[in-house]
Amino acid sequence: MAEKYIAHVDMDAFFAAVEQRDEPSLRGRPVIVGADPKGGRGRGVVSTCSYEARKFGVRSAMPISEAWRRCPQGAFLPPDFKKYSAAAEIIHGIFYDFTPDIEPVSIDEAFLDITNSYKLFGTPLDVCRLIKARIKAETGLTASVGLAPTKMAAKIASDLEKPDGLVEVRAGQVREFLRPLDICRLWGLGSKTADLLRGRGIHTIGRLAETSVEELHALLGGRGSELRELALGRDDRELVMEGEAKSVSNEFTFDEDTADERNLSGALLALCDKVSSRLREGGVKGRTITLKIRLKGFETFTRAGTLAFATNYTEVIYERIRRLYGAFDRGGGKIRLLGVKVSGLMPAGERESLFEGEEKRLEEVHKVVEAIRGRFGRGSIFRAGGRKEF
Repeated sequence: MAEKYIAHVDMDAFFAAVEQRDEPSLRGRPVIVGADPKGGRGRGVVSTCSYEARKFGVRSAMPISEAWRRCPQGAFLPPDFKKYSAAAEIIHGIFYDFTPDIEPVSIDEAFLDITNSYKLFGTPLDVCRLIKARIKAETGLTASVGLAPTKMAAKIASDLEKPDGLVEVRAGQVREFLRPLDICRLWGLGSKTADLLRGRGIHTIGRLAETSVEELHALLGGRGSELRELALGRDDRELVMEGEAKSVSNEFTFDEDTADERNLSGALLALCDKVSSRLREGGVKGRTITLKIRLKGFETFTRAGTLAFATNYTEVIYERIRRLYGAFDRGGGKIRLLGVKVSGLMPAGERESLFEGEEKRLEEVHKVVEAIRGRFGRGSIFRAGGRKEF
């Protein structure tokens, strides 16, 4: 598989930096953008603060009253989103000069896949340097960039040498890069989970990677094996491109690699049911059905098929998934992970088929199931043969 180059660009203290750029008297001062502190009685939160304010312990999302107590001498400013949006528009325009493959995360950060375009500008690292230089020249602002083969590693790298940082993680070095870092750096690991892990003496990502699946499952359930995979540097999440029709997907990692067909079939049905529910909640349906299979040795395969008509029905999704699964030859190997994805989305109300009788029957069945789950919870009803824990 060809090496991937993912850059994560994160603007440094974006809102506060724009304010300092536009008002010279604020430069070098602690600037706190957010709600009105009302002399320490304000009830809102901090949106962004400058690095000078962070020296006083002020952080984004902190209660504005706490920020006032820590740094009463700071400059407290209301957000000016029109001004921030104008700067962000310039920055995103710069991104498109280097690659069309962009996943915006927020107004001040984005992932860029430069795998197919970097040779036009030199090396992948050259591209990152050029992006940083263009942002500085055209907006007067600084950005920190992480370059890595995966999204998670790129995101973590961009945060390590702020402000104005540039960190590269090369292929084959992701696990060593992650090893000494605190577990809180791991993408998707919250504070409560971190407290549970620390209670077991697991303080670094490397220590998490070395912990057995059994121990993590006992502590965190199915989430434990997912976090261990990330700690090992295994992250196959793709970019969700700007303007691209989004998809709905779910995956399941087995506690133990398995070849039990009943277990595998139950997992596939439950995944299809979960994806169906999410599609219907979002008011969409899709035509392309994708099966993901990861074997014991971490070899990962995908198989996809396109339906004649878009759907959000469990039965239709599962029928195609079973066909894709049946055509896959795993050579007797055990399966570690299964995933189901539906893409090529459109509004659920858009009519494509003249065969409304069968659709009406399925629609009524799904509405009854949704009503029961809405009243009694998702676990109150599940499909025969499926896995209840999904």
